[in-house]
Amino acid sequence: MRSGFPEREFFMRSNGHVRFIRLSAQLQMRAAGGVAAAVLLWVVMMGWMVVAQAIAAYNQVSLLEREAAVASAESRVAQYRSGLGAVASDLAKRQDFIEKSVQGAIGQLPRSLPSGTVSDSTEEAGKTVRKISMVLPEAVGLARLEARQLAFIEQLTRYADLRSARAESAMRRLGLNPRVVTVGDNTAMGGPLIPLTTGPGNSLDPRFARFGASLARMSAMEQALVRIPNTLPASLDYISSGFGYRVDPFTGGGAFHAGLDFRGPVGAPIRSAAAGTVSFTGVKQGYGNCVEISHGNGLLTRYAHMSRIAARVGEFVGPGRVIGAIGNTGRSTGPHLHFEVRIADRAVNPRPFLEAMPHVFQEANTRSGPIRPAGNAR
Repeated sequence: MRSGFPEREFFMRSNGHVRFIRLSAQLQMRAAGGVAAAVLLWVVMMGWMVVAQAIAAYNQVSLLEREAAVASAESRVAQYRSGLGAVASDLAKRQDFIEKSVQGAIGQLPRSLPSGTVSDSTEEAGKTVRKISMVLPEAVGLARLEARQLAFIEQLTRYADLRSARAESAMRRLGLNPRVVTVGDNTAMGGPLIPLTTGPGNSLDPRFARFGASLARMSAMEQALVRIPNTLPASLDYISSGFGYRVDPFTGGGAFHAGLDFRGPVGAPIRSAAAGTVSFTGVKQGYGNCVEISHGNGLLTRYAHMSRIAARVGEFVGPGRVIGAIGNTGRSTGPHLHFEVRIADRAVNPRPFLEAMPHVFQEANTRSGPIRPAGNAR
């Protein structure tokens, strides 16, 4: 073992003095062991993170599958026998739930919905219709209506799942972790409690619970996607300085450039790169007149060197909204926009977002239906 770590001797010359440094085999072995332990610890931690994410994903899928359990024909026939008025009331609640869900969260549906879902009530619903027709022929119309509702809600569930998958795929193509980007913020929510019910005794049918879970996930994914920079703040043809290390235009030395510089005439419009809330307007040292927009979950865009600011703190802005004009304020050698994308207050290269996002966004819309921002662009 020691043959791999022969004793080494180095000398250092400083101000006419020579110093000898000796590295024994034992010291080298200790250092190598420390490095190997650190690498092993890192590999174990990364492996555990991967396993933990896989377990969490499996548990989520298992939970959704359990929530989508199909009610048996016998149980529904028993409920029909207990009172047709209650059944009609249940179906009315379900229909109201469906209409509000489609109108509020999904929007315009495609001409044809996808087939297949976690649950499939077709067989049990058919049994219910046949049994009802034999024991309660006057209720067969309600049974058929219920079968149609269940088939429709399961199609909507599949549709919401597909839209979630498209949005998640788009985020991963941009190098983002969907779990981090879609972390919810419940710090500004409230209102009276109005429980959701679709069944007897103010219960919630498991298939409707499954649809609600899919709808919530779809909404979180799509609202997060629309808040990722996807619109050019200025013309991409006039980038005068890229992201990363460069020669500083003032000192001539090496320096880190935290964004992209878009050259343009004074007064040319600057647009919001994504939907968000204006979190800062004013002067920042080095940036001059500056606007910052918070897009949620630690994602922020910064626009600097403005000649004019056209946004107010607390204002919601949509992608493409004019928020100011190109100028030459702050530490600047000429009229341009300095544009930054920051995640958890760490600057990241904006160019991959701006170059890939329009295509990714269009693809997500085309394959899974329309994705709209959370609010109207202004």
